[in-house]
This record gives sequence, structure tokens and C-alpha cells, in this order.
Amino acid sequence: MNPNDTGDLLRQVTRLRKEMDKVQEDLKSRYVEARAGGELVEVTFNGRQDLVKVSLDESLFVPATGGKVDIALIEDLIVAAMAQGTEKSKALMKEETDKATGDLGLGGMLPGLLGT
Repeated sequence: MNPNDTGDLLRQVTRLRKEMDKVQEDLKSRYVEARAGGELVEVTFNGRQDLVKVSLDESLFVPATGGKVDIALIEDLIVAAMAQGTEKSKALMKEETDKATGDLGLGGMLPGLLGT
């Protein structure tokens, strides 16, 4: 390998790392929402897959006909909303990393490779 090629490669990696750092910082303030049970459960994630908010409709805590709150239903709705929110957040991250990497096709691998 030509030493000039090595220097060019290192500059490209450094530039790419800086760009990915900017993307990661930007993703902290980008949000996706997901809902389950209509709008009974809503979760918000940032673009780095951090859960930042959970909202539960108060009607979930009204006892059913049998006089008990359906805890299992609430748990299932939370899990469903969180799964959907995680997928949306991952899609946002992939979209943004793909933009940053351009035609390299490395967007899905870069967060791990670059330590982000």
C-alpha cells in the first residue's frame, strides 16, 4: 500500500468519525413517538434509542367490570409501544448514518465500528 494512500485513508476515517459524532449529537435531540392501544400508551425515544418519555392514559387505571385494573393489558401495551418506538428510533439512526456515510454503504456498521 502506498504511504500516500494510508494518509488519505486516515484523513477520510477522521473526517467520517467527526461526521458521525455530529450525527450522534443531533440524534440526541430528534424524537420519535409510538403508540399502542389507540392512544392509551405513548412512548417517546430519541434517535439514539434512549427512552425519554412514557405517557399512560388515566382510563387504563379505571377498574374493569370485575373491579380490578387490567395490569396485564397495561404491561402488554407498554411492551408493544416500546418495541415500535425502538424500531422507529433505529430507522431514524440508520437513515441519518446512511446520509453521513454517503455511498459507502457502511451506515449500519459504523455506530459499532466508530464506537458510537
